[in-house]
Amino acid sequence: MDESKNMTKLAVKALQDRKAGDIRVIDIRSVSVIADYFLIASGSNPRQIKALSDSVEETLGRAGYEPRQIEGYNSASWILMDYGDIIIHIFSEESRIFYDLERIWRDGKDIDVSEFTE
Repeated sequence: MDESKNMTKLAVKALQDRKAGDIRVIDIRSVSVIADYFLIASGSNPRQIKALSDSVEETLGRAGYEPRQIEGYNSASWILMDYGDIIIHIFSEESRIFYDLERIWRDGKDIDVSEFTE
């Protein structure tokens, strides 16, 4: 399994373990050079959004992956986690609707999350 797919699999599992809402994986390799995959998920409140971010950071860290940058942790309405090959967006439900990244990146390929679970 290539590195970006492995990171995505670990991140999806970490998000699922903390009950993230509506996890989406978008393959953006054919439309952008910034990353291979976008992961988009929702949390129901700031505490859950931070817990989702913490879970991803801990899980990927144990596997040897360190984030390039994490933005938005303190406000916890949109946390962006940049791991180079994958970029993880964890939104409040309101922010997710407002920014609508799925629409902006609609040229990417939606991938069924089950491809990244066991």
